[in-house]
Amino acid sequence: MPEFCESQSMSSAAVPDRPQVAHLPAEHPPVASGRIGVLLVNLGTPEGTGYWPMRSYLREFLSDPRVIEAPRALWLPLLHLAILTTRPSRKGRDYQKIWNVERDEGPLKTITRSQSEKLGGWIVAGGLGDAGGAIVVDWAMRYGRPSMASRIKALQEQGCDRLLVAPLYPQYCAATSATVADRAFDTLKKMRWQPTLRIAAPFYDQPAYIAAVAASLRDGLAKLDFEPEKILVSWHGIPKDYLDKGDPYYCQCAKTTRLLGDATGLSDKFVMTFQSRLGPKEWLQPYTLETVKGLAAQGTKNIALIAPGFFADCLETLEELDGENREAFLDDGGENFALIPCLNDSREALDVLADLLRRELAGWI
Repeated sequence: MPEFCESQSMSSAAVPDRPQVAHLPAEHPPVASGRIGVLLVNLGTPEGTGYWPMRSYLREFLSDPRVIEAPRALWLPLLHLAILTTRPSRKGRDYQKIWNVERDEGPLKTITRSQSEKLGGWIVAGGLGDAGGAIVVDWAMRYGRPSMASRIKALQEQGCDRLLVAPLYPQYCAATSATVADRAFDTLKKMRWQPTLRIAAPFYDQPAYIAAVAASLRDGLAKLDFEPEKILVSWHGIPKDYLDKGDPYYCQCAKTTRLLGDATGLSDKFVMTFQSRLGPKEWLQPYTLETVKGLAAQGTKNIALIAPGFFADCLETLEELDGENREAFLDDGGENFALIPCLNDSREALDVLADLLRRELAGWI
C-alpha cells in the first residue's frame, strides 16, 4: 500500500453519495470524506416508562461522575443497591404523564429529532449558501438512544471528516456540556480515522438566543387571560459545591436572566430560582418549589414560569414545573399559573441554531 492515498473531497456544488477516489489499490477499503457533520446533543430519555427501561436510563445517567461528584466506592453501591431499586418505578410514573404515546417515546426525543430535521431542511434550502451541500445534520442523546457514539460513526460513514458537536445547553455546566465533550472524545479514542472535532461554545449571552427567548416569553404572556404578578425564571439546579469548585453555570444563568429582563422590560417581575434537586446536599438557591409555595402563602395570585436553560420541553418542565409546581401553587392559595413553553422546534429555536452554525463553522465553510 502506498504511504498516502489521495481522495477527492466532496464539493458544495455536487455531493455524491460516495466521493470518487483516485490512486487507491483495488483492495483498499472505500473512503468517504469532504463533508461536515453537525451533531445536536441533548440530555436523554428512557426507551420506555416501565421499570427496566427506566432503570437502564437512570443507571447510565447517575453513574456519570460528572453528574454525581461523589467517591465511586460510596456512590455506586448506594446507586445499585438502593436508588435503582425504587427510583425507576417512581420516575416511570412521572414519564407516563408526558409520554408521546403516538411515537412511543419521551417528548425530548420527539422535539430534538424535529429540531435536527428542520435545521437540515434550512441548510438544504440554502441557509448557509453553497456550502450547505456538504453539511449533514444529525442528533443524539447523551444518555440513552440514539447514542452519541452511534451517530458520530454514522456521520463519518457519510463522509464527514469534520464534526461539530453542539450541546443543546445554552449555559455551560460540567454536568451537562462537559460530559457531552467527554463522550465525544471517548468515541474518537476508538476510531482509527478521527474526524476533526469542534465542540460548540455555550450561547447563554448570544443576541440570537436572548432575542428568541424574549420573543417566546412575550408571545406566551400575550396568550394569557391574566397578568402575572411575578415571573419565575427557573433553572436546573446543581449542588452548591459545584459552584464553589469553579463551575460557571450560576454566573451564566444570572447573566441570561439579566439580559432577558433587559430585552423584555420585565426585570422588576423576575425571580431567579433553581429546580430539580437530588440528594441531601445544599443546591443553588432559591429553590423553585419553595419559592412558588412562598409566593402563594404571601398572597400572590398569578404567576408565570419560564425555563430558558431547557432548549426543549422535557420531564423537568412538563411534569415538574407544569405539574408539581402548578399543583403546589394552586393548593397554597394561588389562582393562576402558567408555564411558558421552551423554544422547542419553533422558528425562534431554528434562528438560534442557525446563528450557532454560522458562528461555529467559521473557517470550515
